Amino acid sequence: MLLRKPLERRESERRTLNRLAKIQINSALPRDCLVTDISDGGVRLHVEGFEVPDEFVLILYGEGIATRERVYRVVWRLGYEVGAQFVRFVQRSDLTGRG
Repeated sequence: MLLRKPLERRESERRTLNRLAKIQINSALPRDCLVTDISDGGVRLHVEGFEVPDEFVLILYGEGIATRERVYRVVWRLGYEVGAQFVRFVQRSDLTGRG
């Protein structure tokens, strides 16, 4: 029996990252999460202790990368794992909760 690799639907290559990040929800304090992989089009997160809203700001920072603040929209949820699609770069109103 020949096993075939599942069809890759992503438009950009994903990279394993395993880096701590923050989820900013309106003007509340940012919450910790773990980015397990990332691509130009989205991220996979491991999140425990709070419900990730359908749209959120992800703040990614660390060694060798500039701080990135981007808006993402959840496209799937499975246990503690969340897959989210890149929507747009952050505007200040995304972080303050004011439109």
